[in-house]
Parts: sequence; structure tokens; C-alpha cells
Amino acid sequence: MFYREYPPHPLLAAHVACVWAARAPAAAHTHRVLPDNCVDILWQDGGQQGFAVGMMSSSILVASARPVLTLAVRFKPGMAGVFLAAPLQALTDQRADIDLLWGRSDADRLADALWTDAAPERARLALIEQELLQRLRTANGDSADAMRPAGALALVQRAVAALDGSGGALRVEQLAAELGVSRQHLAVQFRQHVGLSPKLFARICRFRLATAALKTAPAGSPDWAQLALECGYFDQSHLIHDFQALAATTPERFHFSNRPAA
Repeated sequence: MFYREYPPHPLLAAHVACVWAARAPAAAHTHRVLPDNCVDILWQDGGQQGFAVGMMSSSILVASARPVLTLAVRFKPGMAGVFLAAPLQALTDQRADIDLLWGRSDADRLADALWTDAAPERARLALIEQELLQRLRTANGDSADAMRPAGALALVQRAVAALDGSGGALRVEQLAAELGVSRQHLAVQFRQHVGLSPKLFARICRFRLATAALKTAPAGSPDWAQLALECGYFDQSHLIHDFQALAATTPERFHFSNRPAA
């Protein structure tokens, strides 16, 4: 499966992790998508409406029967709400057609621009970026002060940075105390602006550390106990449990299927 990421427009860099393009192979194909603590909006050729995919609490299987071209934007955690104008917990483990979130006329206008001409993929992705830039200006205004997050969103962004920076090791109780709020208040704001609870977000942070470590590990059997500790797990059984819950597989099978080529 072809997949390529591009850095976003500089004015979107605070909100967007990347824009990306993918093409499924010609033959019928199924691939597993792992939770990554991000929200994406995808557009696919063939006349389909664009759609947003909310935060995922576990992996999903995506099937395609033809060589679908996908163009998409991936938001940084806590940043998609600015562009979707919806509480993100409503999208968790769901997908929503973009016309329901942006309105039919705006959604159709962008879809027509994306698929009318045989433009290079990066030029098509630039059209998506221009739409996002316009929505960012509309949501926040043009002044530098208006572009700065405030209130609950600023709190959530600090929480996201702390959890991500710790690799999910920071306890939610400690995080709430450091931010000067109750655990309940933090959880409510986190679900609204991110889409998951802080605890589950931290769990996926640990899981992502483990999958990244296994993808770069040499062939052979790693020291599972050591890897578990390095990625913030209590022990090897804790690591195995999370892989079964979040990836529907074991660490050993994941390592075998994703090990580097010789």
C-alpha cells in the first residue's frame, strides 16, 4: 500500500501533524489501523463525501476492493475541534461525513476542487490546507492574540504535552495537581477537546512507544521484560494485555509482521 506524509502549511503547524496521501492496491485488501491519539479528515476518489474519523480507543480493520486514492489531514491531539466545531467525544470510535460538520455547500465545493482535475497529489493536499486556513481564520480571527489558545483549550494542550512528553507514564492524579485542577475537571475538558479520557490517552502513548520500538528492533526475539519497562509498562503481561486490547494481536506477532527487512 502506497502511503506518504507531508509537513503542513507553516500557519497550520500548531494544529496539524501532517497531510497525507495513500493508495490502496488494486487487489482486494484489508489492513489494520492502530490507535494513534489523532483525528483525521479523509477524502477519497470515486465520488464519496469526505469524512472525519474520531479518536480511536482500539484498532480497526479497513477493507478496500479497488485502488482507492485517499487524501487526508491528521490533526495534533486536541486540535481538531477548532476545525470541526464539535465536541470530540461525540466522534470517538466514529466517523462523520464532513458535510454534516461543515455544511453541504462547503463540503461539495472542496470535493469538486479535489477531484475535477488530474492535479498532483501535493497540489490537491494544498487545497485542503487552504480550506483549513480559512476555517482557522474564521474561528479565531486574524490577530495574533486571537490565535493563542485560552481557557479550557490551553489547559488541555498543557495536559496533552505533559502526557505525550512522559510517554504516558505521568499519572493523571499527579497531572491534575500540577495543573491546579481536579481530576474530574481535567477528565471532562480532556474528553471534550481530545475525545478520550486522559488515562486512555496515556495508555495509547505507551502503546505507541512500544510499537515504534518493535518496528525498529532487529530480527529475533527482544527482551520482552526489558522492553515493557522501557515503554512504561509494569511488566511483560501488562504489555501483552495492551497489545491484545489495542491491536488485537500479541507483541510477538506484531514484531514478526513489522520487523525491518534484512
